[in-house]
Amino acid sequence: MKPLLFAALAVALSAPAFAEQKLLPAQSEVAFTSRQMGVPVDGKFRTFNAQVAFDPKKPEAAKIGITIDLASVSLGAPESEAELVKQPWFDTKKFPQASFQSTSVKATGAGKFDVAGKLAIKGNARDVVVPVTLAQAGGVTTASGTFVLKRLDFKIGEGEWADTSMVANDVQVKFKLALSGVGPL
Repeated sequence: MKPLLFAALAVALSAPAFAEQKLLPAQSEVAFTSRQMGVPVDGKFRTFNAQVAFDPKKPEAAKIGITIDLASVSLGAPESEAELVKQPWFDTKKFPQASFQSTSVKATGAGKFDVAGKLAIKGNARDVVVPVTLAQAGGVTTASGTFVLKRLDFKIGEGEWADTSMVANDVQVKFKLALSGVGPL
């Protein structure tokens, strides 16, 4: 029994470890555009975090987790921000965070990846595939991308706000995550 334990320990210690990269918040952004009565409304989240373990040479082994503080929403209009944290929208008292956890990463071209995972908002989780482009400069790797989510899939805008003629169901999410510690592409 002990030789088996030592063999497992030796394999674990000899396996290549890849360091978790660090998010550079001042150079990062999570933003969105919704449409209210046909007019684009831009917003962003001021507080979010990412836990990333990514080796560009082995993307299939990546682990990516993102959490967003929903109460940190910014629209540039305090009265609208006060409404978004309430129950029909984000309900931040009950659901303070949105999260994404990767389940797989697949290279799709030079510096391009499809990141599949679970997006959870307001207690509702959905499978999503997010196209991500990586760029490197000066020791910083920037992961950027855009995808569309259906707000009603996550119960964002319930009751009278579920009317998509007032607020469109499609919300475009845009992100730029600056990371340190990623190996060369």
